Amino acid sequence: MKNFQDLTFAQKSAKISVLLLCGIGVLTGIKVVQARDVTVRVNRWLSLQQLKGQVTYWQNTGSRPARSGDRLQVVGDGASTGKKSSAVLQIDLGIGQVNLSENTRVNVRQLEATSNGGRVTRLNVTTGRVQVQVRPFTNPESQLEIETPAGVAGVRGTEFGVNVQQNGKMSIATGAGSVESSAQGKSVFVNAGFQNFTIPGEPPSDPVPLRNDTTLKYEFVKSFKNGVRRLRLDGQVDAVNTVLVNDIEQNTDRNGKFRVELDAISFPQVRVTVLTPLGLRRDYALAFQ
Repeated sequence: MKNFQDLTFAQKSAKISVLLLCGIGVLTGIKVVQARDVTVRVNRWLSLQQLKGQVTYWQNTGSRPARSGDRLQVVGDGASTGKKSSAVLQIDLGIGQVNLSENTRVNVRQLEATSNGGRVTRLNVTTGRVQVQVRPFTNPESQLEIETPAGVAGVRGTEFGVNVQQNGKMSIATGAGSVESSAQGKSVFVNAGFQNFTIPGEPPSDPVPLRNDTTLKYEFVKSFKNGVRRLRLDGQVDAVNTVLVNDIEQNTDRNGKFRVELDAISFPQVRVTVLTPLGLRRDYALAFQ
C-alpha cells in the first residue's frame, strides 16, 4: 500500500455517559449509569448557535430548518447537521458548549437539576462527531452524559474526542485528563496521551499511545468481469479515525481497514478524507490509471 501525502490540512449507541468536572472534548464509550434521584425541575435548555450549512431543529411534533437561538428544552428535542454543516449547542448558565460536526444527530435525553443544585445534562448522539467544551463543575452531582450506539465514557477534567461510525464503532482520544470507557462489563481508563475504540457487542479495546495520525495507506485493485471493468479501493487508517470516500462515510474494522467498490468511469479521481477524534483532518486526491 502507498502512503499518500496530504493536499490540504485543517482542523462520531451502546451509550456514552460523560461525567465532567472540567474539560474540553468529543465523546465515546458504554456504561450503565445508575439513576440519580432528581427532585428539582428548572428551566434548562441548550441554545443553537453558530449555524453553518444545513442544520435541522426538531421536536416530537416535527422538524424545520434551525434558526440561531432555537432551544432544546425537553426530552426528544434535537438537532442534526448535513453535509459540510456544523452548529454549536450552548449549555445554559455558561456550563459549556457542544460542537456538532457535519452529518451529526443529537437529541435531549434529560435536562434536570438535583436537589443540591447539580446540573444533569444527558444527550443522545446516534451518529457523527461531537466536541464538547465545559467549565469545571463545582457541584459533585453535576453531570454531562452522551449516549451513542457502542458504549459509555465517564470523563473527569479532560480534553478528549470521539468519532462514532455508522456501524456504531466508537473511538476515544484523550488529550488531557482521563476518560473511563466501559462496555460489556469491562471498563478501561483512557488517560491523557492515549486512545482506544469500542465495537458494538465487544468490550473496549486496550488503550494505546495517542497518535492523532491522518496517514492513509491504499491501493487500487482492478478487475474485468463479464465485460465490465471494475475498480476497488482498499485502504487503511488509524483504527480510531473516520474515513470519507467521495464524501460518503465508510466503516472501518478493528485494524482501520476499509474497502470501497468504485465506478472507474464516474470517478477518475477519488477524494478521501481522514478525520481523527481530536479533530485533525487531511484530504487526499487519489488518481488511478
